[in-house]
Amino acid sequence: MKRLLSTSAAAILAATALQAEPVAQGAPNTDYQPASPDQTRAEAMQSGVTLKVEPVVEGLAHPWAVELLPDGSALITERPGRLKLYKDGAVTEISGLPEVSADGQGGLLDVALAPDFESSRTIFLSYAEPREGGNGTAVARATLAEDGASLGDVQVIFQQQPTYDGDKHFGSRIVPNDDGTLFVTLGERSDVPIRDTAQEMSHHLGKLVRISANGEVPADNPFVGQDGVMPEIYASGLRNVQAAALDADGALWTIEHGPKGGDELNHVEAGKNYGWPVISYGVNYDGSPVNEGITAQDGMEQPVYYWDPVIAPSGADFYEGELFGDWQGDLLVGAMRPPALVRLHLEGGRVTGEERLDPGIGRIRDVKVASDGTIWVVTDEDRGGLYRLSPEG
Repeated sequence: MKRLLSTSAAAILAATALQAEPVAQGAPNTDYQPASPDQTRAEAMQSGVTLKVEPVVEGLAHPWAVELLPDGSALITERPGRLKLYKDGAVTEISGLPEVSADGQGGLLDVALAPDFESSRTIFLSYAEPREGGNGTAVARATLAEDGASLGDVQVIFQQQPTYDGDKHFGSRIVPNDDGTLFVTLGERSDVPIRDTAQEMSHHLGKLVRISANGEVPADNPFVGQDGVMPEIYASGLRNVQAAALDADGALWTIEHGPKGGDELNHVEAGKNYGWPVISYGVNYDGSPVNEGITAQDGMEQPVYYWDPVIAPSGADFYEGELFGDWQGDLLVGAMRPPALVRLHLEGGRVTGEERLDPGIGRIRDVKVASDGTIWVVTDEDRGGLYRLSPEG
C-alpha cells in the first residue's frame, strides 16, 4: 500500500513540483510523483480581480447546467428533472421533458444547443434514464418552442449500455462540434467491481462517445468496424467526467472527478485510453490504493494536470472576452470542494499557472462565458442559483 504523506513530505513534494509557490491547498493524499514537474500544483497566479456577483435566478433545486442562448436568455437544468428558461427577467418552466431517474447523482444533467440553434431551435439533454432493472445515461434531442415554454419532437438518440442499478457517476457533458457531431462524457458508475469495466470496450461505461446529431455513428470514429468494440466510443478509461470544452483550435479538453485525490485534466484524442482505474493519482476513499496503486502504464495516457487534494470539478469553458484582462484562452473550471472558480493558464498544451477565486455563492456546478465577456455559473445547492460574474469596479 502507498503510505500517506507526513506534513513534511507533503511540503517537499509541493516545493519540488515546480520550484514555485502553488495555490494554497491541503497536503496531498499520496506520495505519488508527477510524471513531469508541471503536472500538478502549478504556480499560483494572482490576477488581482475581485468578482462582482449578480444573482440572476435564485431558489433553484440543485441546478446542474446552464446554456446561454443567442438572444441573451439562458436554459437551466435542475437535477430533480426540470428545465427552465430565463428571459427578460422572467423564469419559465419548460414542459415536454423525458422522464428522468432523479436519485443520488442522477437526474436531469446537461443541456446544449445545436450549432444551428437559431434556425432549428434544436437542443440536446443528457439525463439519468429510468429503465427496467436500473438506469443509465441517455441523450435526447428536442425542439424548443418559439415561446420557450415547451419541447417538441423529443427523440432519445443515445442510451448508455449496459443498464445498471446504481445512483452514481452518470457523467455527463454534451459538447457539440462544428462538424455536427456530439461528444458525450459517460461515467463508469462508481461501484466496485463495475468501475473496472471502464477498460472494457464492449460497452459504454467510463467512455467518451462521439455520435451524430441524430445518434448515428460517425464513419470516422476510431473503432468503427472493430469486433467487440462499441462503435460510438471515442476514448476510454475515464472515471466521471463532468467538465468538457473545446478550445479555440477545436481541441477537446475534459476534467474528471478522481477518488481521494486525482482529479484530472485531459486533452482527449481519438482512440486513446486514459487509464482509469488501472492508473490514478488518487486513492480510494478509505485510503487504500486504487487497484495496484500505480500512476503509469504503457498504452495509457497521462493527465495533462491533476489535483491532489481534489477540487471536485464540474463544468468548464475557455475564456474569450475582454472584461477579464489577460484571461483570453484560459480554462475556467467550476469547483465544488472547496467552492471556487478555478482559472488555468495553458501554454503549449501544459498548465503553467492556477488561480482560485471564491465568489462566495457555494458549489459551482457549471460555467459558461457569455458573448459580452461575463461569466455565468450555476451552484449545486438545495437552494442553488444562476449568477453572472464580472470584474468589480
